[in-house]
Amino acid sequence: MRQQEIVIVGAGISGSVLAERYACQGKKVLVIEKRDHIGGNCFDYTDENGIIVSKYGAHLFHTNDREVWEYVNRFTIWQPWEHQVVARVDEQLVPVPVNRNTVNLMFGENLQTDQDMKQWLEKNRIPIDQPTNGEEAVLNSVGLELYEKLFKHYTKKQWDKYPDELDASVLNRIPVRLNEDGRYFSDRYQAIPIGGYTRLFERMLDHPNIEVMLNTDYADLRDDLTGFEKLFYTGPIDRFFEFKKNLQEKLEYRSIRFEFESLDMEFFQENSVVNYPGTEVDFTRIVEYKHFGNQKSSKTTISREFTVDHGDPYYPVPNPRNQQVYESYRREADKLSNVYFVGRLASYKYFNMDQAFRCSLDLYHQLEEESVVTTNTGLD
Repeated sequence: MRQQEIVIVGAGISGSVLAERYACQGKKVLVIEKRDHIGGNCFDYTDENGIIVSKYGAHLFHTNDREVWEYVNRFTIWQPWEHQVVARVDEQLVPVPVNRNTVNLMFGENLQTDQDMKQWLEKNRIPIDQPTNGEEAVLNSVGLELYEKLFKHYTKKQWDKYPDELDASVLNRIPVRLNEDGRYFSDRYQAIPIGGYTRLFERMLDHPNIEVMLNTDYADLRDDLTGFEKLFYTGPIDRFFEFKKNLQEKLEYRSIRFEFESLDMEFFQENSVVNYPGTEVDFTRIVEYKHFGNQKSSKTTISREFTVDHGDPYYPVPNPRNQQVYESYRREADKLSNVYFVGRLASYKYFNMDQAFRCSLDLYHQLEEESVVTTNTGLD
């Protein structure tokens, strides 16, 4: 029988933050991870071309949260990286999110000022006071032509649902800019870790009070776990309750299938990420990892991403049915003592990386009545 003060299921962002915080408090922490590595979907490695590759797709850190920024800087060194994305539309590359250059390139316009862009949007958008789904949200924002070329089919490939089948919040997350700012994010802090994300998690979990069990399913171990003070669960909330006879409905998640390819050329594409929003191909984007951090190699590595129904869960699918099912699980979760559900899968909510760090830090502060992070792990 195992006896640990703190049990954490999952070694991704949420689990690693809580493990590090409680270990520094002097608690004995057991981290249970189903996969054969730490870092969750942020896990990366150096491939045969000497290129740092993300196994589960590109991850770009960005935040306006100073405390989160200071926290992650305790474990690794970061280099500034302002991420840009382009989409291949009508045989040309256009900036995403939509900005003034996007419109000029796609429609042969010559918009020069923010006011020009604002007037173009007002002329082309379809006003909808309170959008109830993703299609209405996009039409209200940019109009029919941009909706058809950039959003409609990409959303179908990404979610296996057209925008009118998704909550408005899904598409409302995508900004539209009046200026020529081609950055994908506009946050104050934008960076990638030198040496990769795995190194960050290795340092977070490198503490004598932390034991990590890889290749271990919590479901196989749960009966052996006794006497813990707190258990933090970061996996899919419906899977936690599979063993409850009255809760059998499964939540929908979208997964991603990656097709990696090593190429004997310096570069494959002009940009780190190229989206394919049309129907001419069935993948959503191609990522070329060599661009990130300006890595050097005589070869290059790319991955094509196909969003699918089966596989590791990535994206909760926000619609009324899933929200209702999630609420039934959340009510069951609220009945448990000393068991806490944290993270994207457990909360059935899409988080950016910084939001995942913030939610875990906030939960720790709430439970331990701390207002600031005080222990500095530091770098050697």
